Amino acid sequence: MAIGVVAVLLFGSKLPEVARSLGGTYREFKRGLNDVQNQFRLAELEASRPKPTVKQDEEDEFGPPVASSAPKFTPPPAKE
Repeated sequence: MAIGVVAVLLFGSKLPEVARSLGGTYREFKRGLNDVQNQFRLAELEASRPKPTVKQDEEDEFGPPVASSAPKFTPPPAKE
């Protein structure tokens, strides 16, 4: 009650404008706070998800490993 009386004395006829401005500021603050909380939750989910590992002998996204098709190089015999 006392806060209401002080607000009327300080702001008078501008009280609705001030209240509207404070309400908008509070709404923006809550929206920003929710965005930050959602980003932390998403980061937590990403961190808890297991990371895929790729080994040399296993298949990866490109299929099984391919053996080289070129013949092994053997130098010609030396001339005497």
